[in-house]
Amino acid sequence: MLLQKAVVTLVSYFIALIFLVMLLSSILKVLREYERGVIFRLGRYVATKGPGLIILLPVIDKMAKVSLRTVVMDVPPQDVITKDNVSVKVNAVVYFRVVSPEKAVIEVEDYMSATSQLAQTTLRSVLGAHELDELLSAREKINSQLQKILDEHTDPWGIKVSTVELKHIDLPQEMQRAMARQAEAERERRAKIIAAEGEYQAAQTLASAAEIIGKQPAALQLRFLQTLVEVASENSSTLVFPLPLEIFKPFLRGSQSGEGSSQD
Repeated sequence: MLLQKAVVTLVSYFIALIFLVMLLSSILKVLREYERGVIFRLGRYVATKGPGLIILLPVIDKMAKVSLRTVVMDVPPQDVITKDNVSVKVNAVVYFRVVSPEKAVIEVEDYMSATSQLAQTTLRSVLGAHELDELLSAREKINSQLQKILDEHTDPWGIKVSTVELKHIDLPQEMQRAMARQAEAERERRAKIIAAEGEYQAAQTLASAAEIIGKQPAALQLRFLQTLVEVASENSSTLVFPLPLEIFKPFLRGSQSGEGSSQD
């Protein structure tokens, strides 16, 4: 009989202890540094508290916990038709954080889902107003435009969108091949332009050299002799070169003057 009473007393104490723990867990809440608690009393908003120890009135008070850390949200790939009627798949990443916990709880049912859906629809509408070349070359401008639109729409929810980045633009296979051919043609065009500019500069240099040689006939003779030396050093075979008459003119003048003196 005594054992039975002791067991009943022990069970009663155990039930009371469980009830006390449950009561304390519903009254006392501990919030981390990056967390805030939005307090509702009988369904009415009363305060935003945290971080640290929070005391709630049992049954009467309810708390919604909100994190203030930056959220990195991956926007799923979206099918987008650009302004020039090219179908592409584009995905993005959105960085945002809650700056007003009470608005994030009161003004919207699920701010995470709402921000994700808004980012998807905004991505399709904004990119659809640009051509494909702009998507590939003006990403910074498009990122800023997306960030501004999302920030304006999420401001009533107490959310600050800090950054939006386009991650990947998936082009159709035929468009990739067309762009590859275009890039190859552009490289060939640049190569031809560079070669033409080189030939033009070489022609200008040769024209200047010819002008100088035309003014100084001795320079032509020196250049001819230098070419003979270079060819002779590179090839051991016998070569026959026509010699210009200008080389022999000094000798001819000398012989003519000798003949004239002997006749006198």
